[in-house]
Amino acid sequence: MQEEQELGFFEKYLTVWVGLCIVLGLALGQIFPGLTDTFEAIEIAGYPVPVAVALFLMIYPIMVQTDFRKIIQAGKSTKPIATTLILNWAVKPFTMAFIAWLFFRVIWSPFIGYELGSELIAGMILLGIAPCTAMVLVWGYLSKGNMGHVVVMVAINSLSMVFLYGPLAVLLLPIADVPVPIARIAFGVLTYVGLPLVAGYYTRKVLLERKGEEEFERFTEKLHYVSIAALLFTIVVIVSPQSQLVLSNPLTVLMVLIPLTIQIAVIFAIGYFASRKIGLTYEDAAPTSQIAASNHFEVAIAMAITLFGIDSGATLAAVTGMLIEVPVMLILVQICLRTQHWFPAERSGQLSSSP
Repeated sequence: MQEEQELGFFEKYLTVWVGLCIVLGLALGQIFPGLTDTFEAIEIAGYPVPVAVALFLMIYPIMVQTDFRKIIQAGKSTKPIATTLILNWAVKPFTMAFIAWLFFRVIWSPFIGYELGSELIAGMILLGIAPCTAMVLVWGYLSKGNMGHVVVMVAINSLSMVFLYGPLAVLLLPIADVPVPIARIAFGVLTYVGLPLVAGYYTRKVLLERKGEEEFERFTEKLHYVSIAALLFTIVVIVSPQSQLVLSNPLTVLMVLIPLTIQIAVIFAIGYFASRKIGLTYEDAAPTSQIAASNHFEVAIAMAITLFGIDSGATLAAVTGMLIEVPVMLILVQICLRTQHWFPAERSGQLSSSP
């Protein structure tokens, strides 16, 4: 077990590389201020094509290494699915709303005023009601989780978002008639999950049948670094267009970083300890808590811009969520890897999806 927990040099310091890529993205946005216009010129369903390509390259290697029989098995496991759904839709939106209210109506209120505080609360709520559908595949992969469960929950969350995003926004935001970005969600699921899933399945099938296990292992060992490199590139291309918004509001960004970090840690802890309490194995517990802690910041940013404008506090809060989530989730991945012994280990060492 101890050997499985060890990571290579590149993965061990992944948080450092992520931080450097955030800085690089901010710098590129300043050096090339026309990046936003360039991205908008090559969009499909609201998603910049470079981001879609980068995310495909990030997820495809994970799908190649996923044993697809585990997806079928995961679909029959009601306990982890029910736990994830409850955390995502009945717990997280309300903890996010409460933490946002606490900080921007009570703690930070003397420094930011009522109007800006309202917009920042709205931005955090838009994050809280949008469960992650792409990046969580990376977190589950890095923490050696049950990728079948992750893939199943990505599909369920994406479908649930179509029906629950609008009602929760109406309930938690001081506005009504919030549109649900169905086209954006559908395109994201197709690009981030559907295409890599099909490509990964057939790559795995062909390699194992024609080349054998040894050649397959050799191929996936190299492919692992493609996924990590694509993650870093994704960060750069997502951060760059938002550079001006972030750097022109550094103090406000800091004020949002603190409650968002607390929210991610709180909901992860709730999910992790609840999973332990109900007897989930580590391979299910890790992704269950990670899915709950992650947010679909692409949708949240798009909705904040649509509802409040590009220069609003709501958009700034959603963008800040993007900046903080990756480093914090990488720390949580390390916590998961170091606490595997807390859980039953029935399937330890049996996951072909492990990096």
